[in-house]
Amino acid sequence: MRLSRFFIDAPLSLGEHELPEAQAHYISRVLRMAEGDAVQLFDGSGQEFLGALLEVGKKRVSVRLNQAIAGQPASSLPIHLGQGLSRGERMDWAIQKATELGVDEITPIVSERCEVRLKDERADKRLQHWRQIAVSACEQCGRSTVPVIHPPQLLADWLAGTEAALKLVLHPVAEPLTNHPAPATLAFLIGPEGGLSDAEVEQAQVSGFHSARLGPRVLRTETAPVVALAVAQQLWGDFQAS
Repeated sequence: MRLSRFFIDAPLSLGEHELPEAQAHYISRVLRMAEGDAVQLFDGSGQEFLGALLEVGKKRVSVRLNQAIAGQPASSLPIHLGQGLSRGERMDWAIQKATELGVDEITPIVSERCEVRLKDERADKRLQHWRQIAVSACEQCGRSTVPVIHPPQLLADWLAGTEAALKLVLHPVAEPLTNHPAPATLAFLIGPEGGLSDAEVEQAQVSGFHSARLGPRVLRTETAPVVALAVAQQLWGDFQAS
């Protein structure tokens, strides 16, 4: 039977812990777990804990953690993904898959052709939604660290503030991604549903980004990060060591 694994947004240690309300509700009311059931918890520090449920009530769930184990190591290639802001499930998909593929940071990018505009309370809700998607992806894929999901940024601001040994903007007319040597750190810029304008690609190049292509076909905005990250991890990251 598969061991239930949960992220706890608080420092963990050996001993007894009362779980936060959200996890307690999910364990007791959704999964209908019982006292004595085994669990594995992680807090994003890279370490994980094995234990068992002590109490399972409607409003309170407690656990005793009795063993600390090493978590899944982070990828040897730190990657910051600048993902063009897109609608609903497309953005959710990009964040989920980027998390599974080991990205360290994700920044939703507001660019010229974005069809989504988020402000104030709605933006805060979407950010919390995206962070929960990343947490759920970590729980599912065995990842021990949760990527940082930054608030949406204007393209110009992200370009000015992003540092990496190799910075790439995906563009159909460019040299292949495989032409670049192995970097210590990597930043990817991927456009929204309508793509980046020629002016925005030039703006990225002025900011130190190199244009790179993945192949002969134009990929959807939610497909491009999956392919780009998988290729990068295979060439320079932890896929080659798997």
